[in-house]
Amino acid sequence: DDQIERERASQHLPGGCCALAAIYLMGKFYVANAGDSRAIIIRNGEIIPMSREFTPETERQRLQFLALLKPELLGKEFTHLEFPRRIQPKELGKKMLYRDQNMNGWAYKKIEEDDLKFPLIFGEGKKARMMATIGVTRGLGDHDLKVFSSNIHIKPFLSCFPEVRVYDLTQYEHCPDDVLVLGTDGLWDVTNDKEVAGVVMEVLTSYEPNDPCRYTMVAQELVVRSRGVLKERGWRLANDKLGSGDDISVFVIPLGGPGNYT
Repeated sequence: DDQIERERASQHLPGGCCALAAIYLMGKFYVANAGDSRAIIIRNGEIIPMSREFTPETERQRLQFLALLKPELLGKEFTHLEFPRRIQPKELGKKMLYRDQNMNGWAYKKIEEDDLKFPLIFGEGKKARMMATIGVTRGLGDHDLKVFSSNIHIKPFLSCFPEVRVYDLTQYEHCPDDVLVLGTDGLWDVTNDKEVAGVVMEVLTSYEPNDPCRYTMVAQELVVRSRGVLKERGWRLANDKLGSGDDISVFVIPLGGPGNYT
């Protein structure tokens, strides 16, 4: 992240990205995630999550706490409190559900003038945005990102530090059908963990265990199915729902070789 900041001026490359990395060291997989990509292990048909997404919703309390500590970062345009919907001026003095950085549930408060400001986090699911601008809260870069038509910087709320999970391969016997799947949000937006595992099993069983291209074919099939087929109403999945409109990158990494097949 520091290197991106140093090079952005000389190379004129603004913007940022998420990061998901898997490193194998001394019998263990270390999976580090910063952003909304995802990694899962499929072992004997069981799904083992190896990451979690970092979005305005999942990191709400961290973001609210930072905004409480440094209200100047909000530029007098935002409130760190969250409400179920936008507050209207006519609701001043009335009671409304809210939650702050210490709350998992909701409570009532009397609406004040400051509560009319735009909430730090607004929207649900993929539409959730921090400061009405960005949908991910960890990643690399975005040093120059600002709220539209303002001088409010977003970077102080973005973290480049990943969450790291460790998987010890020496504790289990792995067959050639056991894999680690790494995918960007373009895959997971339209395909859940169970569906991905189903595609993995379907494709792998159509190849011999010692065929090295079987894993590449799984990754290709996951990309193709998530993109869908181009029809009159856009890209559509097999169930006629919209295909992924985001970039789709997938890695399928085997955890066991042919010699481990039992």
